[in-house]
Amino acid sequence: PKSLLSEQVGYWRDALAGVPERLELPTDRPYPEQAGSDGGSVPVRIEAELHQALSGLARSRQTTVFMVLQAAVGVLLHRLGAGTDIPIGTPVAGRGEEELDDLVGFFVNTLVLRTDLSGDPTFAELLDRVRETDLNAYAHQDVPFESLVEALNPARSLAHHPLFQVMLAFNNTPRTTLKFANVQASVRPADVHAARTDLALSLAERYGGDGSPEGVVGSLTESTDLFERATMTALVERLLRVLRAVTDDPTQRVAAVDVLSEEERHRLLEEWNDTATALPSGTLVELFQAQAEATPDAVALICDGTHITYDELNTRANRLARLLVERGAGPEHIVALALPRSPELITALLAVLKAGAAYLPIDTGYPVERIRFMVRDAHPTLVLTHITTADIWGQGTPTVYLDDPALQAHTATLDPTNPHTTPDPAHPPNLNYNTGSTGTPKGGNVPPPG
Repeated sequence: PKSLLSEQVGYWRDALAGVPERLELPTDRPYPEQAGSDGGSVPVRIEAELHQALSGLARSRQTTVFMVLQAAVGVLLHRLGAGTDIPIGTPVAGRGEEELDDLVGFFVNTLVLRTDLSGDPTFAELLDRVRETDLNAYAHQDVPFESLVEALNPARSLAHHPLFQVMLAFNNTPRTTLKFANVQASVRPADVHAARTDLALSLAERYGGDGSPEGVVGSLTESTDLFERATMTALVERLLRVLRAVTDDPTQRVAAVDVLSEEERHRLLEEWNDTATALPSGTLVELFQAQAEATPDAVALICDGTHITYDELNTRANRLARLLVERGAGPEHIVALALPRSPELITALLAVLKAGAAYLPIDTGYPVERIRFMVRDAHPTLVLTHITTADIWGQGTPTVYLDDPALQAHTATLDPTNPHTTPDPAHPPNLNYNTGSTGTPKGGNVPPPG
C-alpha cells in the first residue's frame, strides 16, 4: 500500500474518476461491434509563421508547444460536439530518471491527459488548466498503461479504446544523422496503415540551424471503420483554423472559437437553410375555394371520428355565408363567434370570411361581464352561438343560434355555391381582445398577412 506504484495508481484513480466512457466524435459511420485495425492518414503541416506564434504563446503562459496543441485539439473536439471533458492519450519516453539515460531499452508509456473545458474558459485559462494537469500526469507516469486499465477497470468494449479514443504524439527532439562504421544509413518513414485509436495526431517540430521555428509536420490517422478521408482533411483544416484563432487572441473564450470555413458557414446558414417556398397568392377564401374545387373528396376536417370533405365543408360555409349576408353581415362588419372548438366553428369562420366580414372569437367560459363588455365595445352585426348561451348577451344584440332547428332548416334551402363576395385584402379578417390585465380588455384589428 505504501509503494510508489500504489501511490501513483491512487492518483490516477482520482484524476480519471468519471472520465467519459467514449467521446462523441464526429464520425461518418456508427461504431462497429468490434473495432478493426484498418486506418488511413492525411498529412498535417503547420507553417513556420504559425509555429513561431505557437512557441510565443507557450512561453507567455509558461507552457510547452505540446500543451498548446493539446488544448487546441480539445477546443476543436469540443466545438465539434465532444463535450467539455476531453481525455487525450499521449506517449511519453519514460526516461525521467538520469540512471536510464545510458540504458538500452523501450521505456515508452502512455498517459491519459484530461482536458477540462467546463465553464467556457478563455484559451489562456484553458492553457493554465492543461499545464497543471499535464505536470501532475508527468509526475505519475510510471504506472504501465495496461496496469492502469486493469486497476481502474473501466467499461470494456470491443468497439473502442479504453479511457481515451484520441491520441496526440509530439516529437520535439532535434533530427539526428545516423552514423555507423562502414555503413551508409538514412531514415525512411514506414507506410503503415493501421489505426490503434479512433483518431491519432502525430506531429514533430522542425527548427533551423539558429534554433528558429521552421514548422510542425505530421499526420492525422483515422480508423476507416468510422471516418472518411474527406472528413479527416476537414478536421486538419479546422485544427489549423483553431490554432490561428487562439494565437491571434488567446483571451477569447473557447465557445467563440470558429471552426468553420466561409464555405462551410455559407453552406450551413444559406444553402441548407434555403427554405424559401413560393406561396400562392389570394385571400384565404379564394385559396380555400380553389382547394375545394381541386380536391372535393379529400378530407378537410377530422373531429371525434367524423370526417368532413372539402366539398362538404365548402357547401356548409357557403350556405351559412348567404344567411349572414341576409342578416346584414358584409365588408366592414364584425361577426362574433361564441362557439366551442368543433367543425361548426371552422364552418362559421369560413362563412364570415366568405361574407366579407371580420370575425370576433369569444370564449363563453369568460366571465359574463367581460363578454358583454367585448360585445358592447366591438358592436358586432351578429353573434353566432348556441341556444344555451342566450342569457349571456343581454338585450339588443342580434344573435343567430346555429342549433335552432328552424334556422338549420332555412339554411339548408340556401344556394350552396360560393356567394362571390370578394373581400378586400386590406380589410382585417378578425378582431381580438387581450386578457385585460390592466383592468379593461383592449381590442385590436389583426391585419391580413403580407
